Amino acid sequence: MVSLPLVSAAAALLAFALSLLFIRRVLSRRSSPSLVVSLDKIEGGRLSPLDVGGRKAEATDLVRRFGWGEIEAMTGVFSQVIGSGGFSTVYLGRIGGSGRLCAVKVLRGSERLNLVLRQELDILLRLRHPNIVRIVGCCDEREEGALVLEYVPNGNLQELLHYVETGAPNVGLPWNNRLSIAYQLARAIEYLHDSCDLQIVHGDIKSSNILLDEHLNCRLCDFGSAKMGFSASVVPSSPTASPRAKQIMLGSPGYTDPHYLRTGIASKKNDIYSFGVVVLELITGKEAFVAERGQMLTSIVAEAIQDRSDCLPGNLSGIVDPRLGDNIDLRVAGTMISIARSCLNPTSSLRPSASQIIDTMRKEIPSIGFEGGGSKSGR
Repeated sequence: MVSLPLVSAAAALLAFALSLLFIRRVLSRRSSPSLVVSLDKIEGGRLSPLDVGGRKAEATDLVRRFGWGEIEAMTGVFSQVIGSGGFSTVYLGRIGGSGRLCAVKVLRGSERLNLVLRQELDILLRLRHPNIVRIVGCCDEREEGALVLEYVPNGNLQELLHYVETGAPNVGLPWNNRLSIAYQLARAIEYLHDSCDLQIVHGDIKSSNILLDEHLNCRLCDFGSAKMGFSASVVPSSPTASPRAKQIMLGSPGYTDPHYLRTGIASKKNDIYSFGVVVLELITGKEAFVAERGQMLTSIVAEAIQDRSDCLPGNLSGIVDPRLGDNIDLRVAGTMISIARSCLNPTSSLRPSASQIIDTMRKEIPSIGFEGGGSKSGR
C-alpha cells in the first residue's frame, strides 16, 4: 500500500508542475507582439498596461471606458455632427480635463449593431499604425454604443477632392499630396493584410473613409465592415444563419469588388480593388459613383486604360484632373494609372498585393520612397 505522505508529495509535485505550465503560457502570451484586448477587459477606467508591438505601453496607447454621461458631456449633448454613415453618427468631442479634441462615433442600438460595435472595437484595439485612426476609448452602457477616436482635423478625402465651397476657387488637391495619400493608404492596407497576427480585410475602403490630418497625411477609418482572422478569404454565412452569425455586407457603390458581388466571398483582393478606385479618383478628380446618373468611375475610365499603352504620358490628357494644370508629372501619373489598372483586374487572383503595390511605387516613383509619404513618420 502506498503511504499517505507519498501520495501527498506526488499531488503537490503535480500541482507545482501544472502551475509552472500555466505561468509559462501566460508569460508567452504577454510577450506576443500583437495587441489583444477584449471589451470585457475594459473595466472602469484605463486599460494598462498594453503590449503594443512588443514594447511597453505609452500613455497614448491607453484606452478608456467612458460612462454615457461622459459621452454626453464631451460632445455637448451631441451638438456638433462631423460625419455620418448608414448606422452611425460622428460628433465632435472634447475630453474633459485635457481638453483634447476627439471624434465620438455613436451607433444606433440593436443586437446586430452592438455586434458591429464590438467587432470594430476588437479590431481597433489591435491596430497601431501612423496611417490608421487611433482609438481613445469606448462606451457600452446603453443600447447605443460609442467609440471615442482621435480627431483628424482636415476632414476626409472625398470632401477635399470633390466638394468646393460656393465662391471658392476650384483648385482641388495638389498632385504631390495625392501621391502621398495613395502611398500611405497602400501602407495602411499592407499593415492590415500582412503585419497583423490576425490578418484583416477592411471591407469598405473609399475616399470618405480616408481622413486627412493637418499635414494632409492619411488616416484610414471605419472598421465596422472589417473581417479578421483569416489568411485568404471568408465564405459568407448561409441565409438561414442567425442575425448574430450573419456577416455585414462589404463595400460601397463604386468601390465594391465585382468578384465579391458575384461570389459573396470576402478577401484581401476586395481591398485592392477599392484601392484601385481611390487611385483613379486621385488622378482624375472624378467621384467614384455619381448617384444621380448611376455612373461609376471605373466604367468611365475603363475604355481609356484598356492596355498598357494607354498609360503612357502622351495618352493621359483626357484622363488626369484638369485642375492640376501643368503641376503634374505625367510619367508618374502613367505609373499610378497602371497600378490602378492592375488593381481593377476582373480576375481577382491576378491583382497585386499591397506590398507589391508599395514596391512598384518605391521603384517607379523615387520621390515617394521614404516612410510616411507626405511627412516623415515612422512605420
